[in-house]
Amino acid sequence: MFCIMIVSGIKDLFFQRNINTPKLFVERMLINMTTVPFKYFMPTQVECGAGISEKTGEIVKDLGVARLLIITDKGVRAAGLLDGIEKSLTAVNLDYEIFDEVEPNPSAETIHKGVDYLKEHKCEAVIAVGGGSSIDTAKGVAVMAVNPGHILDYEGAGKVTVPPLPIIAIPTTAGTGSETTNSTVITNKETSFKLAVLSPLLFPKIALLDPNLILHLPQEITAATGMDALTHAIESYTSKAANPVSQAFAMQAIKMIGENLTKSYFVGTDLESREKMLVASMLAGVAFSQSRLGNVHAISHTFGGTFNIPHGIANAALLPFVMRFNLPACADQYKDTTIALGKDVTGLSTLEAAEKAIETVIEMNQAMNIPLNIKDLGVSLEYLPKLVKDSMRSGNVLINPRLTKPADIQSIIENAYYGNLEGPTKEKEVLPLENVLYPV
Repeated sequence: MFCIMIVSGIKDLFFQRNINTPKLFVERMLINMTTVPFKYFMPTQVECGAGISEKTGEIVKDLGVARLLIITDKGVRAAGLLDGIEKSLTAVNLDYEIFDEVEPNPSAETIHKGVDYLKEHKCEAVIAVGGGSSIDTAKGVAVMAVNPGHILDYEGAGKVTVPPLPIIAIPTTAGTGSETTNSTVITNKETSFKLAVLSPLLFPKIALLDPNLILHLPQEITAATGMDALTHAIESYTSKAANPVSQAFAMQAIKMIGENLTKSYFVGTDLESREKMLVASMLAGVAFSQSRLGNVHAISHTFGGTFNIPHGIANAALLPFVMRFNLPACADQYKDTTIALGKDVTGLSTLEAAEKAIETVIEMNQAMNIPLNIKDLGVSLEYLPKLVKDSMRSGNVLINPRLTKPADIQSIIENAYYGNLEGPTKEKEVLPLENVLYPV
């Protein structure tokens, strides 16, 4: 078991301005890695160890709240994963209620339903138990319990002004890293768009990482969430907004995922690999809370909003194609990634070693039965104009390591649809690979 508490006096990390103001955002975010100045802020208390969730009551009692709202989904509740948490709260005389209506890709409507439930029962803090959807929902509920208006009003950065209710995050998957991030992602059902709310105020107060809660995670969820964590780490490591601290966290996450993901997939009851995947996911979350992400997330969020495709699977399927697009801009970083994933690069050029990172990601997807194209996920090119437009709306495009235009997003989506890493497909006219990699 270990405990980390990293606190900085920095009031604001990066996000003072709305991400929809590109010039100001770029001035704020595009940090040149050759410069010394950077900012780091991560106030979440992290505790990890088998059985730590059974000490929830003892850990949170010092927050000074009398009544808490557990936010989760029906599957987590039915699996009995709340039992130890509930007992621990009762043991220290903390009252609690349970809101178990979280859905995948949580909607704004669910957020406000949770707010109404919280206010009805006079709860003073939230405990998220579940995957990223539960933690995102809890963050949204905690924000809107004390801030005016509608959650959709807070899209972008720097709009949350009143500190949310205390958030305690207990992940039951090893992938999203939401327990150590400063953002929440919400779906606008009316527009089928997934939007992000970002603020340093959104970091949870406490994160409890208990591998006992993920020992029986199904293989498909292990794969999806594990590749989600790997995507977070790789995109953070190569982000234009990366700094030495975020890159250190990201690289350690990549190494731990390379060593433990497939083992936890094939031997799910291996406690050590499960715990290390939880730690890797958390580290990747810390990393991208500092650096943001890139084109994988810009595009995958549109798949979640439009087709309700699970976030981790969308990331996994897209990752090789975005890496191929980014290769000219970050070959050195991809070489580092190859080495961190445990591959030998002796005798290889930097470009060859970098390409091996893409090959390794594909091998991992194949080993865990993740589709090698997005067509098999249910993506339809009928929606291509919307997908491109919504992807370009994401602030992640601005800090992707390679300059990205709408035509580039279109090419990435088309190539990923046909599983086309080598060149144009005969099934449909798409941009040639050289145009994808080297646009004029």
